[in-house]
Amino acid sequence: MKKYRCDICGYIYDPATGDPDNDIAPGTAFEDIPDDWVCPECGASKDDFSPVE
Repeated sequence: MKKYRCDICGYIYDPATGDPDNDIAPGTAFEDIPDDWVCPECGASKDDFSPVE
């Protein structure tokens, strides 16, 4: 599973960690996060994230 970086603030979403503070369980692929999820650091939408190469 790929990591994704917020284009606005640089926050990295790591599927191995998930986002437990926002009810995203570890092991959740970025593609499987609900569309209304936002960056926990800056509030950017999922559309503002890019895959980390």
